[in-house]
Amino acid sequence: MGRIVLVTGGCRSGKSAYAQQLAESLPPSRLFVATCPVTDDEIQQRIERHRQARRDRGWETIEEQLDLTTVLRANAHHNVILVDCVTLWVNNWMYCAQRAARRIDEDEIAERTDRVLDAAESCGGTTIFVTNEVGLGVVPDNAPARCFRDLVGRANQILAARADGVTLVCCGIPMQLKGPNVP
Repeated sequence: MGRIVLVTGGCRSGKSAYAQQLAESLPPSRLFVATCPVTDDEIQQRIERHRQARRDRGWETIEEQLDLTTVLRANAHHNVILVDCVTLWVNNWMYCAQRAARRIDEDEIAERTDRVLDAAESCGGTTIFVTNEVGLGVVPDNAPARCFRDLVGRANQILAARADGVTLVCCGIPMQLKGPNVP
């Protein structure tokens, strides 16, 4: 059964860099699953910076905005899979629901998260999920933002409950919340 690690923290906390270092401390082969859609030039530049940080470090990259379950199952042979990030994955599902003129709720995101975790557990190696901690700020002033916060918070709780290890990164400093430091 595969090992699951959750790395969380605020925006620009250093969580992605920490997760990459953690993944690179494990033997190859390594898969990076990117969930970020390219929406503008600034996002494209961020994506390119992340690609550069992985260049020549033994990474394969798959860009998948929605179907993490299929990607994990199809790539279970990798020793380590890094999914960055759950927050954007939830955002992408919200966007799809909006485009279909329907609302996504916590039960749906919980089911999707459980399916992703089932797939991660079926992998032979370690799957590391990166996500934003969204519950430490103020309550958003509008319904869509509150829905987003609630959906990400629900996904994070499910991930943390099933993870073997959970690390909170704050100001670049990793703090172990659950399990051992290194998978």
